[in-house]
Amino acid sequence: MATEYGRGYGLGDGPGPHGRAGERRHRLPAGLRAPFEARSLRELGYVLLGLPVGILLFTYAVTMVSLGAGLLVTFLGVPVLAAALAGCRGFGTLERTRARGLLGLRVADPEPLRMKKNGAMAWMGAVLKSGTSWRALLYALLHFPWAVFSFAVAVTVWTWGWAMLTYPLWFWVFPLYAGQGGLQLYGDETHQVYLDNPFEITVTALVGLLFALAAPWIVRALTMVDRVLVHGLLGPSRLVKRVVELESDRGAVVDTAAADLRRIERDLHDGAQARLVNLAMDLGLAKEKLKEDPRAAARMVDEAHGEVKTALRELRDLARGIHPAVLTDRGLDAALSSVASRCTVPVRVEVDLTERPAPAIEGIAYFTVSELLQNVSKHARATSAAVEVWRVENRLMLQVVDDGVGGADISAGSGLAGLAERLDAVDGILVVDSPAGGPTRVTAELPWRSAHP
Repeated sequence: MATEYGRGYGLGDGPGPHGRAGERRHRLPAGLRAPFEARSLRELGYVLLGLPVGILLFTYAVTMVSLGAGLLVTFLGVPVLAAALAGCRGFGTLERTRARGLLGLRVADPEPLRMKKNGAMAWMGAVLKSGTSWRALLYALLHFPWAVFSFAVAVTVWTWGWAMLTYPLWFWVFPLYAGQGGLQLYGDETHQVYLDNPFEITVTALVGLLFALAAPWIVRALTMVDRVLVHGLLGPSRLVKRVVELESDRGAVVDTAAADLRRIERDLHDGAQARLVNLAMDLGLAKEKLKEDPRAAARMVDEAHGEVKTALRELRDLARGIHPAVLTDRGLDAALSSVASRCTVPVRVEVDLTERPAPAIEGIAYFTVSELLQNVSKHARATSAAVEVWRVENRLMLQVVDDGVGGADISAGSGLAGLAERLDAVDGILVVDSPAGGPTRVTAELPWRSAHP
């Protein structure tokens, strides 16, 4: 059934709240409803708060750093400078919180201070050596001029836009209280131009409408710079992110290796080991009956011979699952052709490689295709499939295509998700394109490392 294929691959029951069926439909286009959306108001609030926060942060940073730098001729300069950087780190936490609450920008906390020893001296050394501290100081210095600019632009476009849009409602203020016909557009000693007739009032309101509609998008563009500043200067560095990724990948590799070892142990215990135990018992009984009943002993030896063949076949399959000899001896083309021959549907294999990759990459590519072809056999209900392997610069590309019922989904914690984690552990990528009704196209990308660098 198609539902079985989808369930095996992690297909959901239907479009959820984030799918098309759950999308909220608006009667007004985005350009007309933007001035009234909560997001636009939050972004405006972020820009308006940015000026007082920027003034406070800039004043603190310049004052404390200048004081600390001036006192470096004495020992007092070091703790003052450390306190300045620590304060900037604290302001960085405040800014990440403000960006998360008003802009929806989630920035991970930077790496904590690493102190080899306890004590004030160790703390001051850790603060001064931390790149996070100096990036927070740089943020304090750069944010202030940008906050002044963005505040001025945001207040101008918002106030002028709404003031001009509502001009037909309050233009009477000028002739009644100011003694002039309307809003003055131009004036000198001899000539004045006022927006006082119906046509000019209407044009003013239309121009104000354009400003009012454009103001949210202008403010949104201004906050993009704030997003870059917060993400680039107040978040973890690229090196720390890479270390975290490598630690996560190492954990995935360790878990995968442990799972493989448990699988091999289980297969040996339940399969070949049990058969060999039975074989030893049968041979012992045959040895005892050899003198008393040679025919029965011969029959038992014949049965034991069959058990030996079965055990050898199981051990051969287990060894092939660990690392097939054909992969080591003849490479991916022959190994993948062998896997394809065991698939339940006809599989076309095309390997376009001028040289062999490193054994580790070659092994991962082999097991990736093997796992995908097993999915085709078990779930796809396909009539044919194809495997293609090629190289693009420093990447090894794998693609498995079948004409089955589709519905494969990598996001539902299925076997494909585990395969993606394995590839991610070596900086690989797995992309699944499987619309309902098929076909299914799974593309894997691995880093290329030559077998003979």
